[in-house]
Amino acid sequence: MGVLEGLEPARVFDFFEQISNIPRGSGNTAAMLDYLKNFAKERKLESKADNAGNIVIYAKGTPGYEKSSPVILQGHMDMVCAKRPDVEHDFTKDGLDLTVDEDWLYAEGTSLGGDDGAAVAMMLAVLDDSTIPHPPLECVFTTDEEIGLIGAEKFDCSVLKGRTMINLDSEEEGVFTCGCAGGARVDTILSIEKNKLKGLPILITIAGLKGGHSGSKIGECRANADKLMGRLLNGLLDIAAYSLESVSGGDKDNAIPYSAKAHLVADEEDYSLIEKYAEKFQRDVRAEYAGIDDGITVTVERGVVHRMDVLTPDSQDRVIHYLMFAPQGVRMMSGTVKGLIETSSNLGIVRTGEKEFAATESVRSSVGASRRALTDEIRALSEMLGGSIHVSGEYPAWEFRQESRLRDLMVRKYREVSGGKEPVIDIIHAGLECGLFASRIRGLDAVSIGPDMKDIHTSDEKLSISSTARTFDLLKAVLEALK
Repeated sequence: MGVLEGLEPARVFDFFEQISNIPRGSGNTAAMLDYLKNFAKERKLESKADNAGNIVIYAKGTPGYEKSSPVILQGHMDMVCAKRPDVEHDFTKDGLDLTVDEDWLYAEGTSLGGDDGAAVAMMLAVLDDSTIPHPPLECVFTTDEEIGLIGAEKFDCSVLKGRTMINLDSEEEGVFTCGCAGGARVDTILSIEKNKLKGLPILITIAGLKGGHSGSKIGECRANADKLMGRLLNGLLDIAAYSLESVSGGDKDNAIPYSAKAHLVADEEDYSLIEKYAEKFQRDVRAEYAGIDDGITVTVERGVVHRMDVLTPDSQDRVIHYLMFAPQGVRMMSGTVKGLIETSSNLGIVRTGEKEFAATESVRSSVGASRRALTDEIRALSEMLGGSIHVSGEYPAWEFRQESRLRDLMVRKYREVSGGKEPVIDIIHAGLECGLFASRIRGLDAVSIGPDMKDIHTSDEKLSISSTARTFDLLKAVLEALK
């Protein structure tokens, strides 16, 4: 007996439980691809998989819809793997420990993968149920979306005939996403040199920040731990002499870092000065981010005097200068769409190795020229400091269509299934695969929807059961109307 048995819609939650037993973290979706291939084979449905790990499953139109125009349903099969520090879980081989708490579904101690497992489950439920009226379907399951839309970027859209697409990768019921920002990952490398120095090792940790997705949360002006560490290290130069051994923070380019660490070497007599400065810095930034990021903590720990490898003065200056001047946060608001963030950047990852300092920024904009200009700004900073950049994972913006038959139809159907509620038509600053599909399929009419989720990409991720049912009802109603 499954954990989700008895939940409605039964087919949706049955498939969700099945895929939750399959490891499908980004970069590890081979087993999930095999599952989808077998699903299609068992139901005698045509399917096409590519070398990137994507797959399309085709279904003919139900009676009366055989000659209707094809409709694309699309979602991604990979999930973000996150767990609490105290939880033992191997995402490469372990299934998820699903738990139901009233209206919420979550995984005990780990991320749930509702993003985008809910989409996969709904698509499979439609393909599995011959009683749901629908046009010919082209169900596209992409891979490695969470690490840069990699599967969609490599997908060959010539295997699709549809010009209408329902993307199922949104996380708020009643919000129809009809446009999104484009983006890119910008990696900076600065060569560094080290020498030996005997002194007191000191660890400074900045923690307790909210963090969050660098697209959906960047407008809240949350603190960035990497940037705060740069400020702390720069200000500390006026308080005590020290040498930097390493600095690190963040683990994803598209997540605002919630913690950062710096290892220093200083004289023992300066420890109390450093400790007092850290206390003052904590008070200052808590006041600065009051009501936004109230949990910021700055801690200082000492070790035992010994000889260590530290950055040379020139290398240390260049690293601190990069942390100080690397762009962060909202750069520009849209002049044409009220309240829309047009351009932003996020310093997501910093690391110090033996010979290199590496930093990764996520750059987003709904205007291609603005994104390129911000990338050039990072390039200029990096080159001025003796480094270089590498740009990867570029994806285009998804431009809002002033006229959309699909959007108008979905608005009418949402009113019907919700008892008269009005949906929100939204353009988001985060990236969606729709932009890549729209750039390659001429005239594509697309809308993104999804059920209510909380805290995606974290161990607190939750999926609303009732919202999933309502979203599935909307999907069925729209498919029936697309005759």
